[in-house]
Amino acid sequence: MTFTTEAMVMRGAGGPEVLEYRALGLNWDPEGGEVLVRLVAAGVNPADTFFRSLGPYIGTAKGCVLGHDGAGIVQAVGTGATGFSEGDRVCFCHGGVGGAAGTYARHAVVPTDCLVRVPDSVALEDAAAIALVFITGWEALVERAGVGQNDLVLIHGGAGGTGQMATQIARAMGARVATTVSSAAKAELSLATGAERAINYRDEDFVAAVMEWSGGDGVKAVLDNIGGDGFLNSLRVLQAYGHIVTLMGTPGDLPDSTAYNGNLTIHNVMMLTPMWKGLRPHLIRQAAILQRAMDWLAAGKVFVRIQDRFPLAKAAQAHQLLEAAGGSGKIILTMPDE
Repeated sequence: MTFTTEAMVMRGAGGPEVLEYRALGLNWDPEGGEVLVRLVAAGVNPADTFFRSLGPYIGTAKGCVLGHDGAGIVQAVGTGATGFSEGDRVCFCHGGVGGAAGTYARHAVVPTDCLVRVPDSVALEDAAAIALVFITGWEALVERAGVGQNDLVLIHGGAGGTGQMATQIARAMGARVATTVSSAAKAELSLATGAERAINYRDEDFVAAVMEWSGGDGVKAVLDNIGGDGFLNSLRVLQAYGHIVTLMGTPGDLPDSTAYNGNLTIHNVMMLTPMWKGLRPHLIRQAAILQRAMDWLAAGKVFVRIQDRFPLAKAAQAHQLLEAAGGSGKIILTMPDE
């Protein structure tokens, strides 16, 4: 059957103006194995602007509903679904790559594999804002780079949503963190998140600054959120057998074969792959990571800095802000009460 809700739906690929608030029919089977969630908030991420501009991974741009992160209240449970009940507070990372509708909507149909309960002490807005950035930071720094006690780590874009969360994850694992930022104000934000050194790359050569901070030893791991020359120059600050984890794709090695000669390990992290490829074991693994995020939020081990809130119908303005201003935290969409 079809469940009718309202959503921001793409008219096609293009600028923020292609997002249109209108009725949306969701495929909902009351006898199936999925859960119908009434959303309270949804996260806005750079990936959303990518899909809006260029089109989704699955299907066509026309009719696509963006958004991966969501949190809300279980409204109905399919008879084939187990583990959740009507009224449960939940969050998830699902949809928004084409195919299944994303979270720029008042409701979402979600597989139980992707759902996680939100503790009563955690705000649903925070739960909606954390999913993608926490999973990304965990996969990058813990699963790939193996960051641990007293390791030195460089995180690019330290004031953005991903950078702030990655900094907190690294610190929770016992690492020391330096970040790159683009202003004094963003340096303050990054330091408040737990960075030991925030390098304004507009004023300083980040390679020289990192080598000075590390006492000439370099760092064990770099989280690359900038790509291009930033990725290549990051190779210069890595210790032998170090790790660079990129969210931007790999441009190659330096002319002097720094990565090869230093036995450096290059990792790609694109946390939407399990959703795009339908990889159920990895969706289950990512839900376990998100459960950890909820536990850490409840314990005060991490926090989410929400930069701005927009009503669902003003998602285009949220995209304009994200593309114009750069990151200083997370942007979320809030849903109408009725």
